Amino acid sequence: MKMHTSGDREEHFPQISEYEHTEHIFFELASEHRLQILFKLHNEKTKLAKLARDLDVTMQEVHRNLNRLFEAGLIEKDSGGNFSLSTFGNIIIRQISTFSFLSTYQNYFSEHIAGDIPMKFIYRIGALNKCEFINGLVAVIERWKKMYEESEEYICAMLPQIPLELIEAILPRIKTKKIKFSYILPQNALVPRKRMELLRQVGYQDLLKSGEVERRMIDRIQVAVVLNERQATVIFPNSKGVTDMTSMFYSNGAMDREGLFHDWCLDFFRYNWYNSKSFDESKLVEV
Repeated sequence: MKMHTSGDREEHFPQISEYEHTEHIFFELASEHRLQILFKLHNEKTKLAKLARDLDVTMQEVHRNLNRLFEAGLIEKDSGGNFSLSTFGNIIIRQISTFSFLSTYQNYFSEHIAGDIPMKFIYRIGALNKCEFINGLVAVIERWKKMYEESEEYICAMLPQIPLELIEAILPRIKTKKIKFSYILPQNALVPRKRMELLRQVGYQDLLKSGEVERRMIDRIQVAVVLNERQATVIFPNSKGVTDMTSMFYSNGAMDREGLFHDWCLDFFRYNWYNSKSFDESKLVEV
């Protein structure tokens, strides 16, 4: 098999149209087999024969696709016959998660919008790729309750309204386990009437004074997040801009070993925290 190494290729940068290189790369990525090869090489250097066995395709087919990826500058081959991603390939493959996430949930995003997410979070939307889609209001609330019960260090929540079940789930963790609870509510957030009675029972004002509970307020919430130290969830608004609490994206450490999903949610929460106002109890709406 004849294949040049990266050192054999002469580097040159001819004048091209603005999108010509982009079109070429997208064309080479438009193959399930080539994508499988790239992700295999993302994990480890591999020889041709092993790639063929792992992908259950012929060596001729793998050879053909390797040649195309090499010519596109996405992979390299060392003197020992091992293939690996090039620097360019490593960067490109980290962008594929964005297309994977959006294409997987294309139907969802045909009915939902990104809301008021700052562009810097839109650019990182591929971080949400390693996730589970949870559908149904009851399933959403039950997953949040489980996250609260399993938290050991902290809980951060940014929600447009607070179901009574969540208040009942979080208060014991704060009181007995000393979990740090930080939350953001919008003006006119809906809260249950029974809330104040439950808060008095656990000495909520003392928890606020001690810093075990901290809270802030913003004008509105469209994209909601709830997370603890290991798990995270995010909810997007429907086409009318209203947070759709009947479905959400969820991830934990087993799904998201690099922590990208969790980091996205935590960074988004912190961004809103530092752009929030003092909490104003009179702005809440009891129901």
